[in-house]
Amino acid sequence: MKLAFVTTNLRGGGAEKAMCKLAALLAGRGHEAHLVLLEHIVEHAAPAGVRLSALTRPGQKAGKGFAGKRWLAWRLSRLIARLAGDRPFDLIVSTLPFADEVSQLARLPRLWHRIANTLSAEIDALARRCPTKAERRRGKYRQLYGRARLVAVSDGVADDLRAMEIPALRIERIYNPFDGATMRGQATEATDLPAAPYILHIGRFAPQKRHDLLFDAFAGLASDHRLVLLCHDDPALHAAIAERGLEKRVTVAGFRTNPYPWIAGAALLVLCSDHEGMPNVLVEALLLGTPVVSTDCPSGPREILRDGAFGRLTPCGDAAALAAAMRDTLDAGRDAPRFDPAHALRDFLPAAVAERLERLAAEAA
Repeated sequence: MKLAFVTTNLRGGGAEKAMCKLAALLAGRGHEAHLVLLEHIVEHAAPAGVRLSALTRPGQKAGKGFAGKRWLAWRLSRLIARLAGDRPFDLIVSTLPFADEVSQLARLPRLWHRIANTLSAEIDALARRCPTKAERRRGKYRQLYGRARLVAVSDGVADDLRAMEIPALRIERIYNPFDGATMRGQATEATDLPAAPYILHIGRFAPQKRHDLLFDAFAGLASDHRLVLLCHDDPALHAAIAERGLEKRVTVAGFRTNPYPWIAGAALLVLCSDHEGMPNVLVEALLLGTPVVSTDCPSGPREILRDGAFGRLTPCGDAAALAAAMRDTLDAGRDAPRFDPAHALRDFLPAAVAERLERLAAEAA
């Protein structure tokens, strides 16, 4: 089979990382897999066996306005036609709204959009700041994804799309793939881990990720553990840390292309977002045997943690509850909960995910 995965770039986000994993998974099963970038900005290395193409020169950003989108669509249409040659693509998957819009403008064949976030939660958060802008965003998503084929990364995302009354042609739930054996191998690579026990948070510095909530909870946690953040540096991030007097207790370790040694070495991994689509880091932590605490945000954490059986869930925005769950989990250590990841997380395993994509690719146009 011949498949293409289209995204804006390969910066440090989870959606981009997931596209790399999907492309590598299909290439590893003998398919011809292409990764197409709208702009040639790369932080995740392109997977072996995957053919990488980009519409701009290395390091060059693409225009995001009206004209920029149409220029990219024209370039994308020509590139896909050239890559297809005399053998058309069986499946093209785009992800994130900008790439989805450009892919539609390019009129790509056999196109599915991968929805990586709960759109209604994003709109609700926007409505608290600007109701009119939120309504425009809602209308944009209904127009963009109406009459389209959508891959939701979780049941929660699929349910959210239906609740928003987006008139999609189809919605299929396909989780991101996770290869536990590969992750465990990568977790042994040497890196500059802290010498002292630490709590880990992975996620870009953005309102959705609620670093403020994390810092408030950690400030109230009586523990000798450090808090380590794997994210890009930002002056506002350091200001938020200093505001709470946590400069000596928090380490900003930067973005890491291989986070697995950090996850495996952590005493606890915390996710404290207001909303997600499917937080990959929770699955990765469970497969590496690291205890987790997460806000019960839409969507993904409750699905992954099986209603709290595999890790504690706390209400969104509740720093005291988050601190209590962190303290209780640290006290319990790695002895609880016990479960078989290969069975409990079987729908996330590579073979299951690949078979779902192969079935979509095999369907008649």
